[in-house]
Amino acid sequence: MTAAISVGISLLLLGLAFWTVVARDTFAAVAGFIPYGLLLTLAWLVLRAVDVALTEAAIGAGLTGALLIRAASRLRSTELAARAETPGLATRVGAGLAAAGVAGGVAACLLSLPDPAPTLAPQVAQEIHRTGVGNPITAVLLSFRAIDTLLEAIVLLFGVVGVWSLASDACWGGRPGVAQAVGPNDILVYLARVLPPIGVVIGIYIFWVGADHPGGKFQGATVIAAMWLLVMMSGLRDAPSTGRRRLRAVLILGPTVFIALGLLGVPAAGALLAYPDGWAKPWIIVIEAALLPSLAVTLVLLLVGPPQRPEAHR
Repeated sequence: MTAAISVGISLLLLGLAFWTVVARDTFAAVAGFIPYGLLLTLAWLVLRAVDVALTEAAIGAGLTGALLIRAASRLRSTELAARAETPGLATRVGAGLAAAGVAGGVAACLLSLPDPAPTLAPQVAQEIHRTGVGNPITAVLLSFRAIDTLLEAIVLLFGVVGVWSLASDACWGGRPGVAQAVGPNDILVYLARVLPPIGVVIGIYIFWVGADHPGGKFQGATVIAAMWLLVMMSGLRDAPSTGRRRLRAVLILGPTVFIALGLLGVPAAGALLAYPDGWAKPWIIVIEAALLPSLAVTLVLLLVGPPQRPEAHR
């Protein structure tokens, strides 16, 4: 039964991947990409990688899908001109050969791996108890691969700066998007009043159990960000002003705490991003607690886009 499910998911993934690549219409390609991410979530669940599945559903299909939809809507005016352009035969053949070459190179690398493939899993398994964290994914991301996790948080922060840089000088420091106007009896308003308390509790729970069970800061932050976006879409709250110091302080809170504790590890544990004996789990929880609000705010600001209204025009 599991083999049949795996084969079915694999075929659907290949079909959606092919559709996403060959579709000429931008929205059609995005429409194929989002279910592709959801199917990847199922694939990770079949492989019993629950943490990766949660991240794929939240970041891969959810956040990335929403960003692509927004980008597709902004590119709609150029869609007809792009469709009218027909690449020549030489261009198409060259692109096909290049794609086949990349696919062949990746396949050759995978087939040339020794059996069993090289892995650090035994060494990690021997040392993971020192972190005091029950969830191996959290232990690896915040201990053995801490520098990668730190850089991921910083890259997202730079992404927000890049989005803000698209604003005009007159709107710099203002509010993103247009003010939402929804009727007081609209179903969206009802959902925005009922769901956020539940969603925030679920997001905090997913974050808290991430130390010992599937979950963590990224997944919890995505749920909290979705609740905030729902409130803004309903018109109950306006988008935050990007010039507020408190908003910017929350943005840099997570990376700042991460860097500070990483530097503190040099005198306390003898290495950058190292943890003193017996203090690994408390430090990891502090880092994740600081990253949770930063990631939630970052995800929201990435989705709402650059400032489009001066702060004076509320």
